[in-house]
Amino acid sequence: MSDEDVMNPAPFRILNADGPSRWLVTCDHATNRVPPWVGGGDLGIAPADMARHIAYDVGAAGLTRALSALLDAPAILSDFSRLVIDPNRGEDDPTLLMRLYDGTVIPANKQADAAERERRLARLHRPYHEALAGLAARHPARCLCAIHSFTPQLRGRPPRPWQVGILYSHADARLGPPMVAACRDEGWITGENQPYDGHLEGDSIDRHALSQGRPNLLIEVRNDLIATPRGRASGPTGWRW
Repeated sequence: MSDEDVMNPAPFRILNADGPSRWLVTCDHATNRVPPWVGGGDLGIAPADMARHIAYDVGAAGLTRALSALLDAPAILSDFSRLVIDPNRGEDDPTLLMRLYDGTVIPANKQADAAERERRLARLHRPYHEALAGLAARHPARCLCAIHSFTPQLRGRPPRPWQVGILYSHADARLGPPMVAACRDEGWITGENQPYDGHLEGDSIDRHALSQGRPNLLIEVRNDLIATPRGRASGPTGWRW
């Protein structure tokens, strides 16, 4: 490994790149890491906030790894915090660099100008998507499964009742509704395009699945259920991934 590789590691991790499954498992918000070249590795917010859902999808990386192993499928995980730049947003999305998230001001983003935005795009966002596109193209019948997690309650909002949410676009409902039905058959409290809408123009699913005609799912799991290895293994009512 060169000194350049040590100083500038790839902003993603790939698992089982040659896995034979048609599935590709993605985790856009796998980590809360801040590269040292962004604010000296500090966005200016408290460690407790960096441990919250605003910085990454708690438990999603572990669930992604488990699914990759179970399906013998390739997986790609981001290796930078969504607060640095959000890989699940298009380049022209106004929430690409969040300045305020769930009640927390992000000082390093409040001062970020167009040049800083471009620097983060070039070093983090674009390489991640280039790698994702390369993995997606390896199988002629590729399906995408995006893994996310959501917080049980946003500040000042009512508790969210769901254990899992299945998100899909109106433009491709091949897998979403059957997955909703399967989850509910298991007894899980399942949101259909909840807690978020299933279609966000320019997001990862739009870019790598919908625009390419690939079947896709976006699975959201309540993060308190998968925050530990035991929770990821058993789930809310003993699910088995």
